[in-house]
Order: sequence, then C-alpha cells, then structure tokens
Amino acid sequence: MSQRIFLFVLFFCSVLLFNSCKTTKPAVSPTPETTKPEIKDTLSSSEKVSPPPPPAIPEVVEEKTVKSEAPLKIAEFRAAWVTSVANINWPSQRNLSTSQQQQEALEILDFLEEHNFNAVILQVRPQADALYESDLEPWSYFLTGETGKAPQPYYDPLRFWTEAAHNRGMELHVWLNPYRAYHTTGGEISEKSLVKTRPELMTKLKNGFWWMDPAKQGTQDHVSAVVMDIVQRYDIDGVHFDDYFYPYASYNGKQQFPDNISWDQYKAEGGKLLRDDWRRDNVNKFVKRIYSEIKAEKPHVKFGISPFGIWRPGHPASIKGMDQYSELYADAKLWLNEGWIDYFTPQLYWKINQVAQSFPVLLSWWKDENTENRHLWPGINDALIGEEKEKDTDEITNQIMITRGILDSRGAVHWNVGPIMKNPELAHALKEGPYRKKALVPASPWLDDEAPEVPKLNISKIEDKLELKWEHTDPDDVFRWVLYFKYENSGWDFRIFSRNEKKFVLHNAKNFSKIGITAVDRTGNESNFKEIELQ
Repeated sequence: MSQRIFLFVLFFCSVLLFNSCKTTKPAVSPTPETTKPEIKDTLSSSEKVSPPPPPAIPEVVEEKTVKSEAPLKIAEFRAAWVTSVANINWPSQRNLSTSQQQQEALEILDFLEEHNFNAVILQVRPQADALYESDLEPWSYFLTGETGKAPQPYYDPLRFWTEAAHNRGMELHVWLNPYRAYHTTGGEISEKSLVKTRPELMTKLKNGFWWMDPAKQGTQDHVSAVVMDIVQRYDIDGVHFDDYFYPYASYNGKQQFPDNISWDQYKAEGGKLLRDDWRRDNVNKFVKRIYSEIKAEKPHVKFGISPFGIWRPGHPASIKGMDQYSELYADAKLWLNEGWIDYFTPQLYWKINQVAQSFPVLLSWWKDENTENRHLWPGINDALIGEEKEKDTDEITNQIMITRGILDSRGAVHWNVGPIMKNPELAHALKEGPYRKKALVPASPWLDDEAPEVPKLNISKIEDKLELKWEHTDPDDVFRWVLYFKYENSGWDFRIFSRNEKKFVLHNAKNFSKIGITAVDRTGNESNFKEIELQ
C-alpha cells in the first residue's frame, strides 16, 4: 500500500471513530461554554435604555492594523440546490399566489440561514423557460401553471430571491439546464414554448422530452444569450449548469441522439472528427465560450458545473458505472483540467463504503485532476437518508468531514434542500455538527485577489454594553462583514454579518479585551482589521 493511500485510510478511519462518539460538541470550541459572556443580536427597536446615560468611549489602550486571521474562522462553501422542475422544491405547487410563492421562498432562505448555509443554487430555467422576466423565453409553467403567464400580482421571482438571499448574507447562483426544451411534467406544449417558436433547434426524444441540438450554432447562440441576459440584468453570484448536455441514453430508448442533419452538415463542410469526438467538441467549445463571456461581463460572477460523478469507469481503478464521456459526450475532466469553470461540483451521490462508486475515492480522484486549483465542491445526496435515519445522517456528516480532510478549498452542495428541511434529524446534525458556526465562501484569487480597505469601527459604551457601528469608504466593495472579539481570559471568536448589517451590541463589555471588524468582497477577499485593545 502506497504511503498516500495509507494516510488516507488512516484519516478516514479517524473520521468514523470521531463520529461514533455521538457528541454534539463542535469540532473546535473557542472557550468552555461556561466562560463565554452572553452575545445578543443588534438592539431591537423595543430595547430602550431610559434615560440613557451619556455615551462613553471605552479607553483604547492600543490600536493597530493586523491580518484577519482567527483560529476558529472557517471558509467553506455550503450550498443547497432548490429545484423548480416538477415543483420539487419551489414553488411547491403551480399557480400559487405571489404572496404564497414569496412566503415559501423566504421559508427556504430562513431555514438555510438558520442552519449556517452561505449559498443557494436556484433552478431558474428548467425547460427553456424562465422563472424571471425575460424577453428571450416564456414564463415557466412550473411557476404559474401556464407557459408565458407572469405571476399575478406581478413580481420578478429572481430579483426577489437574489435580494432576499443577499440580505441574509448568502450567495445566489442561477441554475440553468442548457439544452432541455421540454420536460414531461411541463404541461401541454404551448404555442409560446421554444419547441414551437424555435423548431429548427429541436429534437424529440422517445421518453417525451424535447432537446435542443447542441451541435447547432443557433442553439449555442440562444443559450449564450439567455445566460448573458441574466448576468447583465441581475446581481447574481454564480451561473450553474447541471449534468444535462447531450441527454442520458435512456431518454431516447438507448438509441443515438437524433442529430443526423447536423452531423451530415458537419461532414459536408469538411469536418474530420469522429462522431463521438464531434459531439464532445460541441460541448467543450460551448463550456469555454460561456466561461469567457461571463468573465468579460462580470468577472466576480462564478461559473460552476455539476457533472455526473464518474468521468469514466476505471478512473480510478476500482470505480464502475456509467461513462459520461461516451454517453453524455461530456469531457468533464477536460473542463476541470483547463480551468473553464470557477467551481466544480461532481455529483458524488454514493455512500462512503460503496466500493464501486465510493465517495472519498472519487473525490480524491477529482482532486488530482484539479490542476488549475479551482474550487472542487462535491454534490452530496441528502436523499440517501432512508429508514435507518441515525446511520444515514451519520453518512452525510461523515462525507462533509471527509471533504474537509481532502480538499484545500472546503465545500459541498446538498441535493437538495427538500430532504434537509423535511428531516429534523439531519438538520439538527448539520447545525450542531459541521455547520455549527457560520462560514465565509472561500476566496477565488484567480478572479480577484485585491482585498477591500479596512473598515472604520465606532464603539460606544452604554452601561455594560458595547454598541458597535461600522462603515466603509467603498460600500459597493463589501458583501459581508466579520466581527472579531477576544475574551478577557480566552481566545478570539467571530461573527459573520450580511452587507446590510452595520451594527451590533456586545453585552457584558468587561469580558472583552480586543475587537475588530473586516470587510469581505464578492470574491471572498477579506480586509485586515484594526485590532482595538480595550481597558
């Protein structure tokens, strides 16, 4: 056994041994719970001190600028997919009222915020339609029950989701299916559907789906226009494609994708590639194009893809399963090798001990292929939880801990938000275990490596409370804030705030010896902070 494999096995066994202890104690605890002073949120409008004593500035013993490094701070991408196709997650039913749709959206976002997630991946284009206002594609059937019908009273769901997510300090990524034009749960094919308005791009599959031909220039130009329309008009944080490029063979009765017209045209124009290579080349060119176009418009907007979790059987040697390279014509390894994505989310939907598709074995293989050091944040299947809830919950938390041991840039994406919200055991295990404290999204230095300026922190003392307010010379460069505070007889701790939160109250002021605030920008760069020593 090689030294590397031996070390991995040793680490894996350590994770399982740790989990078997059944403790709810966090992986790292700043101080014993008994020594921590009470920390409350910002003063509410009803919390008054009457009559208020004259504000007094605590005596500053020393003030110096230091690096924003706290021993307990975690950078980790924690996201969940929110699925609109077939009304799986949101909206839960077609033709809900505007207020009902918005209430469901806020319930999902509140749940994710409460459980210390920091990103949501929202499906806004399930079948060449739109869960947002668009001049390029019709309103989605899954939103209103009628293709082309806007919500009534009118609102823009994507704008609503984006603002609500940002107000909670969370990123909002739009999830698009690039080529699927009609899903069999999508009602009757309307005259407003792209199946009818752009028939020259369409092919029908034997399972009833309609698919846009990836080889056609019109397909690539249209999908590119859709992506860039969203990037230009909405304040999103990422664009996300799933594993549907060419469709799964089962969708067409195990027969070849019906692209004879495009293939014959390619050969007539002198094309030299074999047919399978030609199909892969169509996808490769499109992926590279989308990445380049997004970066030219808004460099901070991340581009992510969640391909099928196995590149090819035998890679690595123990792995068996579907060959996406030959069935989906998706050379996902190439996209990662070339750095045509900002984050890569292979769908590793199998258990740790499932030998032929082992989660840690596949994750380690993908890491070795991450030669451009992009984010590798695997997809985790929360639907694995069955009748053995305690054991299956352990499976999910163990997979998260394994990502922390293997990956340099920590993170995972949960498929999907439904099983977490419907499973109190899993939700509790995440919040009391690996997601006990909030985390920043890891930085993307290839997009931007310039940190914001140091914020200004103002401190007022009201009785035994420290009222903190902060501001920045360039508020548009701030997406989150991190407040650092050091206990008198213990270590540092921190709290993460959304960009709109600019004040906080620390109770029992006498227990704090140092304090500081940092600004974090859209690509995860964090400023230094002025460490203020208090007396």
